[in-house]
Amino acid sequence: MSSRPPMPAFAPPSPEARPLHLVGSGGLEAFLATLPPAQAAWLRATGFEAGLGEVRLLPGPEGDPVAAAVGTGTPAARQRTRFGLAKAASALPAGDWRLAGDLPPGEREEAALGWLLAGYRFDRYRPSAKPAPAARLVAPEGVDARRLEVIAAGEVLTRDLVNTPASDLGPEELE
Repeated sequence: MSSRPPMPAFAPPSPEARPLHLVGSGGLEAFLATLPPAQAAWLRATGFEAGLGEVRLLPGPEGDPVAAAVGTGTPAARQRTRFGLAKAASALPAGDWRLAGDLPPGEREEAALGWLLAGYRFDRYRPSAKPAPAARLVAPEGVDARRLEVIAAGEVLTRDLVNTPASDLGPEELE
């Protein structure tokens, strides 16, 4: 078998990590009121509605993204869709990001695990034209980061075993 890609991992804590503002559909107007007027106008102009997994970059004074708004949708939408916030992992530019906003502990853990799982690619036989997301998440406060990384690594191994043809999974390869 070829060399393995790196296992999913969180970015180290850093003051340079840009905030991912988590915004529920019902709290959109309150969130917009906390932003500088230019950023609030930008979100309105782009049609941001805070739907589950909806992502908008927030430009700084020079036009470069200094933060992002990620929709958490409604409680009903979060119940219907597991890992809905994982869409942000591939929609954000490279760099380190941190969750900002209120999520209950269980949803915070699910968001972090979904982020790690979103980076999975099986390109052992045909390198992907679409690289894995370059955006990295700092482990949210209050989650067991090591536990989530182990769960994600186990999921990656399982997906690799399912996706690898049986002809390439003899005893030596499994070892």
